Amino acid sequence: GWVRSVRSQKEVLFLHINDGSSLENLQVVADPSLENRDLTFGSAVEVQGKLVKSPHEMQNMELKAETIRVVGPCDPWSFPLKMKKRHPLEYVRQFPHLRCRSNTLGSLLRIRSEATAAIHSFFQENGYVHIHTPIITSNDCEGAGELFQIETSNEARESAEKTHFFNVPAFLTVSGQLHLEVMAGAFTHVFTFGPTFRAENSQSRRHLAEFYMVEAELSFTESLQDIMVVMEDLFKTATSTVLSRCPHDVELFHKYIAPAQKVINVTGKSCNPTFSFCRISYNEAVEILKQASETFTFKPEWGCDLQTEHEKYLVKHCGEVPVFVINYPYDLKPFYMRDNEDGPQHTVAAVDLLVPGVGELCGGSLREERLPFLESRLQRYLDLRKFGSVPHGGFGMGFERYLQYILGVENIKDVIPFPRFSHSCLL
Repeated sequence: GWVRSVRSQKEVLFLHINDGSSLENLQVVADPSLENRDLTFGSAVEVQGKLVKSPHEMQNMELKAETIRVVGPCDPWSFPLKMKKRHPLEYVRQFPHLRCRSNTLGSLLRIRSEATAAIHSFFQENGYVHIHTPIITSNDCEGAGELFQIETSNEARESAEKTHFFNVPAFLTVSGQLHLEVMAGAFTHVFTFGPTFRAENSQSRRHLAEFYMVEAELSFTESLQDIMVVMEDLFKTATSTVLSRCPHDVELFHKYIAPAQKVINVTGKSCNPTFSFCRISYNEAVEILKQASETFTFKPEWGCDLQTEHEKYLVKHCGEVPVFVINYPYDLKPFYMRDNEDGPQHTVAAVDLLVPGVGELCGGSLREERLPFLESRLQRYLDLRKFGSVPHGGFGMGFERYLQYILGVENIKDVIPFPRFSHSCLL
């Protein structure tokens, strides 16, 4: 592992080493004669000895060293991270190639790993087929976001009239949904979990150019309630797993990074299998916002999309628990969402899941499987409905936003493994 602290006394040498598997260090007790000048904070070491019960209350075991070998020395004076110092995120962002060695980023990456495994496990255990949807694609998934176009370096320099590498314009995917819908014509339950790309140059704390999306499609599903059950079960199962397997890592964030995070919303009701999330309609949401005593930057009006400030208020209004908002106006949503045929208001069977501290986390809908309804909207997309079409629906969840909710961090860019396109990033 790597040395996290060195304390040499007259009769004993204490080391704390860490191999990255846990936030907790292993204490090594050794004879001072085993110390050498390369045994410093940050150095990589190989220690052999006997694992024994520790006499101290703060740890169960310690290692009585027989040999210590420095595998990789580290100059503590030039190493940007300092022993027993809690560096702020603003500082460690300057060292993208080294920041994973800090406790904060180490904890984040362990949590990210456990959350990824928990999500895959949930779908596999519930009969879903995992589909690897294309990263390079010619579709834009109905305007889900601005696109990054793929071309060779030569194409970028030469005339646009030159033949495209793929013979047609190709882009980095903004969503795997359309590919999943194809698969939903052969498998009753499918999901994908992979990178997606949005070219909105917002540079905000809430948006990423590259992020991971969890998406699922359920065939033979005629009720929006069915979609919400899966969304809620996925959220509860993954969150409970992360909290049980990474308690110290999560505690680090809630104690030092986001002390205002209401931990009860993560560990309490929202993870209790017998507790159901709050459910309100879009109509109810607009009325709640109109009657609010708060002054919003964007005035809430029926027919307008909910802004982040609206979403956070709705969560607060409902008791700081996750909230499903259902049945959005027809004109707000993409053509493929199922028409509710509900008279003058005209809504579609769409749902968003709002969570404390973040706002929208998941979005889904029933898909319009009725060919006559689609024929009046769009000619493409029809072949999927001509051959064995069934009622179905699905949803998507931004993985980094999920981690942002779990950890309570304000800046979503701090929950990615390392910054993209950084000139100093050696990874």
